[in-house]
Amino acid sequence: MPPSFDRKWLLPLPALAGAIVLAPAAGAETAVGTQPHAAQHRTAAHHGANRTARPTAAATAAPATPTSAPALATRERQAQVARMVAAPMPEPSAPESVVVTGSMLQTSNNSNANPVQIITARDIQRTSATTLSDYLQRLPSMGTSGTYNTSTNGGGGIACPDIRNLGSNRVLVLVDGKRQVQNGGAGSSCVDLNTIPASMVESVEILKDGGSELYGADAVSGVINVKLKHDLTTGNVTLKGGLTQYGDNRTGMISAIKGFDFDHHRGNITIGGQYLTQGSIMQRDRAWGYNPQINNPAPGGTIVHGSGITPTATPIVGGVEMFPNGNGGFSPLTASERYNYGPQGTLYQYVQSSAVTGDAHYDVSDHLTLYANARYTHKSSQAQLSSEPLTGSVGVNDLPAAFVLPAGNPYNVWGKNVSMYKRTTEFGPRQYDSANDTWQVVAGGKGTIVDNWKYDASMTYGQTQNTMRTQGMVNYADIMQELGVSTAGRGVSYNPSVCTSQPGCTLFNPFQTWPDSAVNYAKHTEVDHATYQLRDFNLRVNNNEVVKLPYEGGGPIGLALGLEHRSEQLSYYADPEVQAGNIAGSYTSSTSGGFNATEIYGEAKIPLLHDVRFARDLTIDAQGRWSHYNTFGNAQNWKTSINWAPVRDIRFRATLGTSFRQPNVYELYGGQSVGYPAAVDPCTRPSYYGATAATVEANCARYGANLAHPSQAYANQLPTLEGGNPKLRPEIGRTYTFGTVVTPRWVPGLSASVEYWHTSLQNTIGSVGTQYIVDQCYTGSSPGYCADISPRDANGQITMVNATMQNLGTMNTDGIDFDLDYRIRLTSLDVLSVSNNFQELIAYNVRPYAGSPVLNGAGRLYYAGGGAYAGAGVAHPRVSDYATVTWTHGPYSITYMMNYIGGMKLNNGSKDLLPASATYYKVPGIFTQDITLGYRLRQWTFQAGVNNLFDKNPPFVPDGVINTDLAAYGQNVIGRYAFLQAGMDF
Repeated sequence: MPPSFDRKWLLPLPALAGAIVLAPAAGAETAVGTQPHAAQHRTAAHHGANRTARPTAAATAAPATPTSAPALATRERQAQVARMVAAPMPEPSAPESVVVTGSMLQTSNNSNANPVQIITARDIQRTSATTLSDYLQRLPSMGTSGTYNTSTNGGGGIACPDIRNLGSNRVLVLVDGKRQVQNGGAGSSCVDLNTIPASMVESVEILKDGGSELYGADAVSGVINVKLKHDLTTGNVTLKGGLTQYGDNRTGMISAIKGFDFDHHRGNITIGGQYLTQGSIMQRDRAWGYNPQINNPAPGGTIVHGSGITPTATPIVGGVEMFPNGNGGFSPLTASERYNYGPQGTLYQYVQSSAVTGDAHYDVSDHLTLYANARYTHKSSQAQLSSEPLTGSVGVNDLPAAFVLPAGNPYNVWGKNVSMYKRTTEFGPRQYDSANDTWQVVAGGKGTIVDNWKYDASMTYGQTQNTMRTQGMVNYADIMQELGVSTAGRGVSYNPSVCTSQPGCTLFNPFQTWPDSAVNYAKHTEVDHATYQLRDFNLRVNNNEVVKLPYEGGGPIGLALGLEHRSEQLSYYADPEVQAGNIAGSYTSSTSGGFNATEIYGEAKIPLLHDVRFARDLTIDAQGRWSHYNTFGNAQNWKTSINWAPVRDIRFRATLGTSFRQPNVYELYGGQSVGYPAAVDPCTRPSYYGATAATVEANCARYGANLAHPSQAYANQLPTLEGGNPKLRPEIGRTYTFGTVVTPRWVPGLSASVEYWHTSLQNTIGSVGTQYIVDQCYTGSSPGYCADISPRDANGQITMVNATMQNLGTMNTDGIDFDLDYRIRLTSLDVLSVSNNFQELIAYNVRPYAGSPVLNGAGRLYYAGGGAYAGAGVAHPRVSDYATVTWTHGPYSITYMMNYIGGMKLNNGSKDLLPASATYYKVPGIFTQDITLGYRLRQWTFQAGVNNLFDKNPPFVPDGVINTDLAAYGQNVIGRYAFLQAGMDF
């Protein structure tokens, strides 16, 4: 100790530490780049949450004015103590024991057998992300088959996560370890990440392993547990904003949080709020997506852009699409008249949300702590597509299958019924508006029963309400009236009285600009409503030290037991005109249904050896869950794991478990609806099928296709009728992992892990892919599928492909994860932190239907969704990586982030593309790089950053709609993006 120190200063050192080391806001860094955990966080005894320490009286009192040499000496000694306290503390010898997702008992992440990735608030704040969805898309373990803010066609403003491309319906999202109410407003149900305010997040734990044994259904691919900020005594206000170099995607966020104690620290209330607005990105503002390419010909072939459905009504005469020539006649449609539908579409939807969170607890005694937390979010979103293409009926009523101009109509010069196509630009673009209200309340009590036995009993109630509006829709039944179409006697004839007898109906010339009176009569705004409810009672009892094993080196056995009863209910009310099938291109029936489940579960952790030779730690863990569902009966799931550390530097771990997924409400009870998955009519490209081309041509002629002038009304899309099936059985699965964690003593601050993972699923729930159905039918591979294709219309177009939910086939996927974290102190002020998450996909094997061949999707991008593969329409790169490097120098910091997505073969949903048959047959690997600068000044923190630093465009994908894959290349779709953030602690 320096001689200038007086021994009396040693006594109040802890108090001075609390007085001088004041905790920064969550995510802020201290001068030496570390967070003083001992001062910042309360132990897990209070509500299981982190807590910011309050300043002591010494810190809040005003300093005395120095008037003498002794006073100056005292201040100098205080400054020396302050420097000692502020100096970096030594690394802890062992990680803190907490409850980590994947177990109900206390452990530390590095000594946990389950592969869990932990993301801190600081990790999120260093990026431009203002929603959890935006951040999670960076991680290699996150698949692209979920729904994100770039899902502008049918997304409904909902963000559904996905782990390892097993589907968003196979991942369970928790908040503070509790189930969350799902959002049922987009034709499927999931927990909407856009309703969880990112600024209120303390950390996110991702269990990249099956979790049905502890958490129940849906946890097939893993669990995402979002931990919010609780139990604070300080406050923070943060502002964040940004925009792209193109001036769009203008984003603004303001958040505030404050906590305070009452009744002598026995109770605490923490409240927070966030307001967020994210601007849209229009497809016309990105040159690479401005004019969609709708085909992918062989090298040297003609590339076609745009749609043959033009703003001018196009009659089809003798199988040829005709176009008014301006001289009162008609000529064949040429490429110059094709319609570019890209500029009216959105690449990134507009999202606006307001969220309020509240948390409270009160310590009645050691045996009872009452707690409650609530969250309310109001969210609205908006997306846009080009004007509705009018081609005919959706086929659920007696309206003509083809958009027809009857013989006898004064504007029909051909003397017979003639079919037409028309892009209804007079009705404006289709604008999708969604308003969502989500609220959830959790209330309960916990405490000590006796000795080390603890309990936690809670009741959860949550509800989401959605209103979805679609403007610019066309009432096809009204248009038929205005063209004088009569279907009396099931034929099509001209009868002008069907219009003149209706107020407001206007007879008009379909080959000229449609008059406002006619548009107003047929224009329709679709309005749909959905409500989802969750009730969940949960009782957990645990003891981390039930009994110590009676031999040297044996550890204390931990035991956890639980009981859960929950019910989920969905009501979906479709627009009456849509239910009647009167709206062009749209049909949905109402849905209502639900289920309830009663479950018991347990976990036992047995430390066989501890701190003995060749076994610094040897622990086995067993988990099990029994479930009873009112829909299908009973289910049992189990999981076992082993964790062995022969020395402190290396640890080996492995897990083996089963899982299942209860069919969700839409899959069980969903009414029929018409969707437009990406698929190509085989009759437009018989030569594409090689050796079976002659069979395809013969079947096309048999079923009424126009081989002389082949065309597809909806570019690269086929109308498909989908719906639920109450006879579905659960999906069942098995997952195993094994790997190692290295934390070498000779490299302090380094932690590296390698994990092999494997997941297999049976009875996978889904609908047969549209592309697969038409290919199997027309190539003659499975003629039975022809029964699922409705008769073609008079223009030779496929009117409908029928696909309902079924237990279809199997899926097996495996790969390797490599994670590295390294933190080294270079000088007293300089700290370097490195983090890397790497994933290699070894196989993604799918047997889509019983008896079909096993197909490997690894290293493939399915640009035509709904193909043979489960999860088609997504990217499966073999290699993906996300790395961050942060250098901190006192109050300054700089963070570099790199995201890599490996190259992939293109697959159209049925087979890989080849250089001889397609101009584009693969996509290259792509790097995206970000940088963020940070500065801390007293209670203020500032950050500025740039995403997609070098403005890398997304790779070209011939999907016929966007020219890329929005989910896989979200950052590249946005382009170069700059943001600023400022926060103040108080």
